[in-house]
Amino acid sequence: MTMDQSLFEKLWALHRVEVLEGARDLIAIDLHLLHDLSGPGALNALKKRGMAVAAPGQTFAVPDHGVGTMPGRGDDSSEASRKTLQPLRRLCADMGVTLFDLDSEEQGIVHVIGPEQGLTLPGLSIVCGDSHTCTQGAFGALAWGIGSTEILQVLATQMLILEKPKSMRVTIDGTLADDVDAKDLILAIIGRWSAEGGAGHVIEFAGSAVRALGMEARMTLCNLAVEFGARFGLIAPDETTFDYLRGRPFAPRGDAWDTALSHWRTLPSDPDARFDAELHLDANDVVPHITWGVSLDQVAPVTGAIPEEPSDAAGAKAHRQALDYMGLEAGSRIASTPIDRVFIGSCANGRLSDLERAAQVVAGRRVADGVEAWVVPGSRSVNRAAQERGLDAVFREAGFEWREPGCSMCLAMNGDQVARGERCVSTSNRNFVGRQGPGARTHVTGPAVAAASAILGRIGTPGELA
Repeated sequence: MTMDQSLFEKLWALHRVEVLEGARDLIAIDLHLLHDLSGPGALNALKKRGMAVAAPGQTFAVPDHGVGTMPGRGDDSSEASRKTLQPLRRLCADMGVTLFDLDSEEQGIVHVIGPEQGLTLPGLSIVCGDSHTCTQGAFGALAWGIGSTEILQVLATQMLILEKPKSMRVTIDGTLADDVDAKDLILAIIGRWSAEGGAGHVIEFAGSAVRALGMEARMTLCNLAVEFGARFGLIAPDETTFDYLRGRPFAPRGDAWDTALSHWRTLPSDPDARFDAELHLDANDVVPHITWGVSLDQVAPVTGAIPEEPSDAAGAKAHRQALDYMGLEAGSRIASTPIDRVFIGSCANGRLSDLERAAQVVAGRRVADGVEAWVVPGSRSVNRAAQERGLDAVFREAGFEWREPGCSMCLAMNGDQVARGERCVSTSNRNFVGRQGPGARTHVTGPAVAAASAILGRIGTPGELA
C-alpha cells in the first residue's frame, strides 16, 4: 500500500536514479542554469579534462552577476565583466550551451529569466551555482543552488549525489492587508523562527494566503527560503502556475502541453501527506517588515522599534555587533532612520509586479533631496513590459535612475555599490556585513516600503505619504 506523499517526496522519487550508501541518492538533473561568475570556470575545467557537456540542450547560460547596469553598458561595464564575458561566450559556443548574451532579448537575472522563458516548469529538477535557485520552487520544481564542484559534476554527468533532507510545511492562512506583500510574509517567518528555522529541511509553503499569491509573489516567497536556512522552497503547482506558463517561449505546446498539464496536476501533496515539521502563520497578523541588523532574522515591523538586547550572552553580543555596524540604537523607532540610497531590483523583487507596486507609491512624487534611488529591472523582458506601461517614466520623473537588467547592488560584485557608511533601503535578499559594498548598511524590505522611503528620505511606509 502506497502512503500519501508530499510534493517533495513525489519530486524526489521522480528524479532518484539510484539509492546509494549512507542515506544518499543519485538524482537526475533536468535543467542546469549557468551565470557569468561560476559558469566560465566550470566549463573551462570540463574542457581541460577533454570532456563534453553531458546535456547541452538542458544547459543555459546568462551574464547577470558580474555585469554593471549603467545605461549604455558594454563588455567593460565592470572588472568582473571584463574577466568573464569573453570566456563565457567562447566556452558556450565551443560546448554547445545556449547563451542569453548581454545584447539578447532574453538577458536578465538567472532566476528571473528561467520562469519567464518557460524553462522553469513544474516537476523539474533545476540547479544553478547560486543559492537563490530555490526561487524556482514556486513552480513545484525541485530547485536548489550548488557549488563549483557540483557544477562540474552536473556538466559532466547531468546528475548529482544528494542526501535527502527532512520536510517542513509552512501553512499560511488568512488574508494579507493591502500594504503587505510576499516579502513581508517571508521576513515575518524568518523573524519569528530565526534564519536557521528551516535548516536541514525542504520547505513547502501552503495555505489559503499562499494560494492567493500571484506567481511573481510566490517566487519572492521561495527566493528567501534559503535565508530561512532551507536549501529548497516549494509551492504546489495550480491553475495560477499553469496560466503563468502557458505560451512561454520554452514551455510545451499543443499535445505536449496537455500531457505536461496532466502530469503537473498529480504533483501537489496528497491530503494525508506527512511532514517532519509543521509551522503555521496567520496572514492577518503580518505587517510591513524591514531588517535593522545584519541577518534577515534581525527584522521588525517598519512602524516598530529596534528590539532591546536579548538576555542570552551570545544573542546579546550579536545584537550589539549588528547595531554597531548599522549605526543604530536599541529602542529607537526604525521609521525615524535617515537613508542615503534606495535599490529596487534583484531576483527577490525585480519583476514587473514589484515595479508596478513601487510605481504606485512613487507616481506624482519626488525622491527626497540627498537620496540616490535606482530601479533595476530583473530582465530585458521586465524592462520592455515596464516601459510599455510607462513605469520607467514614472520613476524617472520622480528622480529615480532607470538601469539595465542585472543583479546590480544586490551583491555589489559588478561595480554597483553602496559607499562605506551609507544606508540603503533595498529590495534584495541579503543584509550581511558588506553585502552591498564594504561598510555599506543595508535594510531589506519590500518594494512599496523601499519606494516610500525614497520619497520620505528616511525609512517609512506608503501610508505616511497619504
